[in-house]
Amino acid sequence: MDESKKNSILIVDDERSNITVLRNILGSLYTIYASVDGEDALETADEFVPDIILLDIIMPEMDGFDVLQALKKSERTKDIVVIFITGLDNPEAEERGLTLGAADFISKPFNPTIVKLRVELQTRLINNARAMAEQAQALRGRTAHLLRVQHSAANVLAGLVDKRDKITGKHIEQTSKYMEILVEAMKQDSRFKDAVADWHTDTVVMASRLHDIGKITVSDLILNKPGKFTPEEYEEMKQHAIQGENIINDVIASSGKEEIFDNAKLFAGSHHERWDGLGYPRGLAGKDIPFHGRVMAIADVYDALVSTRPYKESYSHDKACSMIIENKGTQFDPDMVDLFLTVADDFKQVTE
Repeated sequence: MDESKKNSILIVDDERSNITVLRNILGSLYTIYASVDGEDALETADEFVPDIILLDIIMPEMDGFDVLQALKKSERTKDIVVIFITGLDNPEAEERGLTLGAADFISKPFNPTIVKLRVELQTRLINNARAMAEQAQALRGRTAHLLRVQHSAANVLAGLVDKRDKITGKHIEQTSKYMEILVEAMKQDSRFKDAVADWHTDTVVMASRLHDIGKITVSDLILNKPGKFTPEEYEEMKQHAIQGENIINDVIASSGKEEIFDNAKLFAGSHHERWDGLGYPRGLAGKDIPFHGRVMAIADVYDALVSTRPYKESYSHDKACSMIIENKGTQFDPDMVDLFLTVADDFKQVTE
């Protein structure tokens, strides 16, 4: 906030002498506007949006209460701080004013010191609130920048896998689209709402792009082999899950715990676990498998099924769905399969 800029005050009083007195008290400290009736006050407030309005209560046609109510109805003026100036010694009037949203009362005849102190108090509150808002906005800007940097880093890392893995084609791109579909569906499903309540879809989807990052440690001869793996080659390929987790651990160790990499670690290390415990790298079963892995397994396997590989032709969408259903409760979390079936048509559209 520019501290050299004066706060502004609109003085509203049908007695011009009162305006003169208040201008003399406050004019050297604030930018002053003045109105002698309610209608003009509303027009002036709408045009200049002063920080504070010193508002007389007893005025012809529109009294101060009417003006305050009108100010509060306008988006442009509803947050202006209003201090009533009045000669009334009336608790009911003060109660009504405060109920309508007035911040304070200043009594006539004016005591210059009291006027200055009460206005100063309100301007300090206004300026502190603005400073906090500006700090919050700056923080949001820095956070947004950090997220862009993190997402860019994740894209670069995922791109390393794409460049080395000539077999799986658009796997990373397509699985991330499937993940977005699944995450949005889970947020609407009572079975999963609690589990994904804190998930930021963009961040989780970006993190899922790193599920195969461990493949950069696998030999090119194996990674791009145009055929089925030997048992020894398959064992080496299986290491990509734990190696991916280790790579993300190294990133976390050097950059600190961040949402995107915390998620990526879970995707990388657990997406090949099976519900029946026959998966890898740890042979976890059922709900011992991290939630991320159970979700990623659906996206990962569906894409593998509908994609062409050197050792297989692509399956149709319907065939892929049937195979996932057949493995419900063995390879896949049963609830995840049920969720998948609700959005299967959306999966199909990704590859069409």
